[in-house]
Amino acid sequence: MIKKRVVVFGICLLVSCSSFAQKKTIYQKGWIDFNKNGQKDIFEDPEVEIDDRVEDLLGQMNVDEKTAQCATLYGYKRVLKDELPTPGWKNEVWKDGIANIDEQLNGLKPTQYSYPYSKHAEAINTIQKWFIEETRLGIPVDFTNEGIHGLNHEKATPLPSPIAIGSTWNKNLVRQAGEIEGREGKALGYTNIYAPILDLARDPRWGRVVECYGEDPYLVSELGIQMVKGIQSQGLASTLKHYAVYSVPKGGRDGRVRTDPHVAPRELHQMHLYPYKRVIGEAHPKGVMSSYNDYDGIPVSGSYYFLTELLRNEYGFNGYVVSDSEAVEFLHKKHRVAEDYKEGVRQVAEAGLNVRTHFTPPEDYILPLRELVNDGELSMATLDRNVRDVLRVKFELGLFDEPYVKDTKAADKIVANDTEDFVLQMAKESLVLLKNENKTLPLDINKLDNILVTGPLAVDKSVYVSRYGPQNLEVKSVLEGIQNYVGAKTNVNFSLGCEVVDEAWPESEIIPIPLSDQEQRMIDDAVAKAKQSDVIIAVMGEDEKRCGESRSRTDLGLPGRQFQLLQALEATGKPIVLVLINGRPLTINWENQYLPAILEAWFPNIEGPNAIAETLFGDYNPGGKLPITFPRSVGQLELNFPYKPSSQVGQPSSGPNGTGKTSVVGELYPFGYGLSYTQFEYKNLKITPETGKTQQQIEVSVDVTNTGKVKGDEVVQLYFKDLVSSVIVYELQLRGFERITLEPGETKTVHFTLKPEDLQLLDRDMNWTVEPGEFEVMVGSSSQDIRVKGNFKLL
Repeated sequence: MIKKRVVVFGICLLVSCSSFAQKKTIYQKGWIDFNKNGQKDIFEDPEVEIDDRVEDLLGQMNVDEKTAQCATLYGYKRVLKDELPTPGWKNEVWKDGIANIDEQLNGLKPTQYSYPYSKHAEAINTIQKWFIEETRLGIPVDFTNEGIHGLNHEKATPLPSPIAIGSTWNKNLVRQAGEIEGREGKALGYTNIYAPILDLARDPRWGRVVECYGEDPYLVSELGIQMVKGIQSQGLASTLKHYAVYSVPKGGRDGRVRTDPHVAPRELHQMHLYPYKRVIGEAHPKGVMSSYNDYDGIPVSGSYYFLTELLRNEYGFNGYVVSDSEAVEFLHKKHRVAEDYKEGVRQVAEAGLNVRTHFTPPEDYILPLRELVNDGELSMATLDRNVRDVLRVKFELGLFDEPYVKDTKAADKIVANDTEDFVLQMAKESLVLLKNENKTLPLDINKLDNILVTGPLAVDKSVYVSRYGPQNLEVKSVLEGIQNYVGAKTNVNFSLGCEVVDEAWPESEIIPIPLSDQEQRMIDDAVAKAKQSDVIIAVMGEDEKRCGESRSRTDLGLPGRQFQLLQALEATGKPIVLVLINGRPLTINWENQYLPAILEAWFPNIEGPNAIAETLFGDYNPGGKLPITFPRSVGQLELNFPYKPSSQVGQPSSGPNGTGKTSVVGELYPFGYGLSYTQFEYKNLKITPETGKTQQQIEVSVDVTNTGKVKGDEVVQLYFKDLVSSVIVYELQLRGFERITLEPGETKTVHFTLKPEDLQLLDRDMNWTVEPGEFEVMVGSSSQDIRVKGNFKLL
């Protein structure tokens, strides 16, 4: 039974904003008369158990009001034409209420109410007031918003892209990021944030790799748990997405495809569903977004198995499910499992979808849903089940006890206030040093007279602002970050060298075309300036148009003429530091072979340029690790961690079936990889007990020492291997990690606990179990750089 919410407040709390007039007839001492009947109903009483309040309210609702709680109203200039309520709202479908309003006045579309922040909070109060006072039952609205790069609101605190967040491997930092998002959302009047994304980035061709924490289910789960806990600690809902098996469309294709994941059942549960099971079980998010893809021929949003049997009955999810945009429509027009749209509505409602979301008016879903119920094609019990979940979340969020932002002026002091250091720290910790031959980095500014900064990503500013994050930010480029850092200490020259892509791209990746005269002149200019420089900082990769939603690729090399520019620069004999700005792993084989230093920066936040500059010149020692494997070639895909035994090895060159070497084997950079300006030593691995029971915890500890001369971060990673099992399991699996900071000569003991659920597998009957046997523990600096090993046995 859910604990009682005891919330006592007076009218004075609701009228803290002087511009906010309210009807005294419904705002009583300690409760609100939402249904305006002059008496305190069970659902209006804060002293009553939430489940009882839900049932009381549900019993007072008619079909129109129930179906209204099953749809999203997209905000201003998406669907809603008005910034604030108008008399015309009485003629709209939401006169009976609405489940949620998404992205209302967040600044994604220009509006006078997104900034200053207090003005937005006041506007949200005004809208909430309309629903409470002008609808029959006064059911409050859940105000939802995106949040994977930080809160999707004008000038809010920005986070790096999720793939960069994953590179921090820092659970405490991610928890802090969630708390900041939640705190800012709460101050602005939002009540539900669509974050985190729990999709696994298994195919780097896929456009939304940039929006994933990584390819490994354990890493994604651990960071996802912290993000949910951080957001919900501030009294908001966190909505997970995209459930489920969304991130592996066939061939990594996106856009109008978004279907046909080729995933075996055991892989489905052990890989793609693992983060949802873990995060729901440990962090208890109040929302889940269902995806628009299918699994094994069944659309997920129309699957009773996915939305009810797994999500609710097995995982224990107790919130409400909102559809990804167009997921309902796809049942008819794309998947063709429904003869018409109305039948698709029936299927998703039966499956357990609570709220439909799409960029069309909410009546598109509400009206056919009403017809289905009124015509007896959908039972009232099913409708009640779906509405009950929505109402429960609204009660849990306190919307029936404190529906308004109490102190709207506080938003101006809370949002994006005193978070600059955090934004910079997160940018720094997301950087991954991929190569540093002959200690090229850090650069000694006192020994450099001329620096050339070149490459199209040196001046690009598109990657710092995301459609799913803060808007209208003040952005500087990497060139400006370096110039500001260097100041008058040395001379910084710039040459663009090339555009991000050539005019024929992406077709030019499969049918090469000669350089145009203009392209040749741009490369020649960069080469001429390079010859006069002591070092070249080449900033290359992908811009926002090359990576993201519906932006899958057929090749993973540097796009356009960037590779040709690099080759021309390398021919000068000058040392080159390659800074990568990108949203996915790139097949930078030549670059790794011939360039002395490579720094991966991903799509950073607005402090990324400063973080890059401080790292290049040694004020910061990079300690991030790759959350995803870098392949050598598209032809190797999929090439991931974790992987099954012998699934990513070479070919036999001798014996009866030995036919010789015909393919490139192995990754460019493995999962968990990342260098530092210092070195770390691992020793004293301890495993307790060495022999235990299958339901017993195993304690592991290891001493890590900074043996270098500078302070640095190390991500200590624990992997385990099940030596003999009843079914084939992954070669090794990540089951622990800690990011630690060590001064030169300092030693820290890192502790891990392996719980029974960490060692589970799906047996031949598809039951989760811990099998007796011998296990190997491996601790190190990456999935391949294992420093210490040990064994334990379970009886």
